[in-house]
Amino acid sequence: MDMTTGVNYSEDYSDPNADIWLYSAAASPLPKAEGYEGPNGYWQYLQQVQPGGNHGDAFHYKTINSDMLGWIISRVTGKSVTDLASERLWRPLGMEQDAYQTVDAMGVPFAGGGVTAGLRDLGRLGQLLLNEGNAHGTQLFPADVVKTIKAGGDQSKFIGFPTIENGSYTSQYRVFHNDHGAFAARGVHGQTIYVDPTAEMVLVRLSSFPQAQNGFIDPTSLPAYQAVAEFLLERD
Repeated sequence: MDMTTGVNYSEDYSDPNADIWLYSAAASPLPKAEGYEGPNGYWQYLQQVQPGGNHGDAFHYKTINSDMLGWIISRVTGKSVTDLASERLWRPLGMEQDAYQTVDAMGVPFAGGGVTAGLRDLGRLGQLLLNEGNAHGTQLFPADVVKTIKAGGDQSKFIGFPTIENGSYTSQYRVFHNDHGAFAARGVHGQTIYVDPTAEMVLVRLSSFPQAQNGFIDPTSLPAYQAVAEFLLERD
């Protein structure tokens, strides 16, 4: 949940030999290349990941952690993560549009990303977080879930990220520990659902920044989000 697992896996998109590309090859729903002998699908790949380092030592974002979490949820509930999202979020929130999820060749949904959804519907997810799990008077999940996110993770383990100097990561969210208590769900190409509880603001950004690293755009993006929040507060 806090991305501090000790596993032998690298997610440096600039490295053509990084494990993320082996994972992508395994996960592709397209026919495998002639002579391919690697794992087929998310779950087969996850079963061959080896230990590396110590659990809990430091934050390292690894998509495979989210997919393992999705696998556990599917095993416990007997439902796919897409069916659960539809049943527990999409329908109760009254979303405008259907969402789509990437799957592997076995039909297993990608729990680590791959969601295609409308901007306003993503905003509704952010509003659900802002309202601490309450939608239209119905509590879709306990308010303590959001309170845990707001509290953040262990900041001493979130090192090497100069653009989020005092940040942390917990429960799949980046927490900024700024004066507004903001936190965000973020994609590797700049996609963002940014929640600012103080300004009562939800900001959604659709993005396809060519470099797979938010650190390149944080110096302009994060101050812009903060400026919008402060503008809204001044209007009040």
